[in-house]
Amino acid sequence: MGNCNCFTNSKQAVAEIAPYDFIKSTTAVQLSGDPTSSSTLYIHFALLYKTRALQFAPSDDPQPVVQIGSETISGTREMMIRLIDVKLPQPPLVVMVEEGGETAALVVKMVELQHRSVVWHLERMVRWSDDLVTRGGRRNGDPAMGSERMEVKKFQKSYSQLLEVMVEHAQMEERVVFPLLETAERGKDLGASFFGLCKAANEEHGRDLPIMNGIKEDIKSIAVLDTGSHDYREALRNLSTRLRSLLEHSKEHFQEEERDVLPLMEALELSKDQQLRVLEQCFNVMQGTHSDLFSSFIQGLLPREAMQYLDLIMSCKEEKLVASMIHRII
Repeated sequence: MGNCNCFTNSKQAVAEIAPYDFIKSTTAVQLSGDPTSSSTLYIHFALLYKTRALQFAPSDDPQPVVQIGSETISGTREMMIRLIDVKLPQPPLVVMVEEGGETAALVVKMVELQHRSVVWHLERMVRWSDDLVTRGGRRNGDPAMGSERMEVKKFQKSYSQLLEVMVEHAQMEERVVFPLLETAERGKDLGASFFGLCKAANEEHGRDLPIMNGIKEDIKSIAVLDTGSHDYREALRNLSTRLRSLLEHSKEHFQEEERDVLPLMEALELSKDQQLRVLEQCFNVMQGTHSDLFSSFIQGLLPREAMQYLDLIMSCKEEKLVASMIHRII
């Protein structure tokens, strides 16, 4: 996916590297607006990608206003993001729409972005497990991670959170996306094989769950072993191998879905209102991902991808709920 992770502090633990860690600008930026407004929170979140010197001045004005040097920026969300990108180009937040991309089904965009986040987090877990194997119980290079045993506990928590997102993602596809395809009109000419494609994807989800739960149990076992012992090092090596296998399998599975299944959603030619209803159903299935785990989930996306995901949420969720969700990641 190409998330940037190469500009971080050399002492920073592998586990702590995130796509936004390359932000180094200290350009002074001031944002004013209603702190409970989703529009203000949206712009606030966007500016956190742009500078480490953001000042926020709460006001009663529902329209957020940004001051960068002598220039004042206000207007619609889309207009403000474009103008902010002009003044502070890195990292870019505006999504460049490919030819035909502007008509892509909203659910397709959502699923693809979820794939990106899950892959980033899996790659992170693989890097982290490799780092644990290399150290083999020796002192951690990052004091912020604590002792080796404390680090394994953090590893365990991170994997459990990722597992919940992956399970909810599969449930969303099984309860919303696949049934929608299976009940679509035959007249849409989706092709005779689409039932088989959905069935195969469902079966793959069923095979993956025991593997993912097995990794969770492996981590539990490692957490109680003596750090530095032969059994501990051997368990870490096995864990690293299993995580790498899960990563490669997940990449292959996501590629197959994006190539074979998601284009069928485009073929349904749903109206905008129908798309929004389906999108809301998907978000509703993934309650954990979009509440307690939302900050972690967003962390796995590039800045412009994160803004695109927030756009999808804002298109179908009511104001107070959107504001609450964005507040979690600020």
